[in-house]
Amino acid sequence: MSGSTQTAPVPAPSGIAAYLSLVKFSHSVFAMPFALMGAWLAARGVPAFERLLWIVVALVAARTAAMGFNRLIDRDHDARNPRTAQREIPAGVLSVGQVRLLVLLSSVVFCGAAWALSPLCGWLSAPVLGCLLGYSYFKRFSASAHLFLGFCLGLAPLGAWLAVRGDFSGDWWQAVILAGVVTTWVAGFDLIYACQDADFDRDAGLHSVPARFGVAFALGLSTLLHVVTVALLALLLGRADLGWIFGSAVVVVAGLLVWEHRIVRPDDLSRVDLAFFTLNGWVGLGLLAGLVLDLALLSG
Repeated sequence: MSGSTQTAPVPAPSGIAAYLSLVKFSHSVFAMPFALMGAWLAARGVPAFERLLWIVVALVAARTAAMGFNRLIDRDHDARNPRTAQREIPAGVLSVGQVRLLVLLSSVVFCGAAWALSPLCGWLSAPVLGCLLGYSYFKRFSASAHLFLGFCLGLAPLGAWLAVRGDFSGDWWQAVILAGVVTTWVAGFDLIYACQDADFDRDAGLHSVPARFGVAFALGLSTLLHVVTVALLALLLGRADLGWIFGSAVVVVAGLLVWEHRIVRPDDLSRVDLAFFTLNGWVGLGLLAGLVLDLALLSG
């Protein structure tokens, strides 16, 4: 089929590994660096260890709840899609009840960690959790689900800023710009990933940009969003008064995004995994390393 790839299904793991696979724990590399960047910007250096610990706990718990809920909501579609049929619920490795319990416990841990950070974070935890869980329904009615996913992950640096500051004091526009970076970056690479399921989503009545407008259009929009990502990173560089170390990291990230778009074409999606996970994994880590070093050596 044009614009799709055929990948042999990989059997789902069992035990603890099944839960880690269910929530794609390794994909924490996408959100975690930006949450830590929000914390470092708020503190203008290394945040207090206790706050940093609770930020990490909150992020992991939030991701676990959101991913587990997504797998619950999508289980029937996953069972019909050859690419996802071996996921843990349709494969029978984990039951619906087990995943519901995981989502419930993770949600409680997230809210508890937020209250441990500050009353403001605690009060905001419920609406944030609502956004994270609500994403799973978005593609039932809107092709803008890619942007909404980016918005959900973009809440991480905002939450981390509040966790360190305790309120909206300081130049919190730095966190807003960083949230915009995450939103456009995530939406851009999610568009690439969604191209694999364009035909299935169209047949199943699910809304996505590739399903509605085609793979070529989706890849073009992804490129545009990543141009905005780099522009926002340049804006953050100036707004946060950062130096050449972070600036160099931005240049490297721009190069990675160019590479990402060169290896994925409408008629060849065979390297989507390289573009989606490997290159984007280095984006967050590279920016975090650049920020930490910049604040420690130049801008602190």
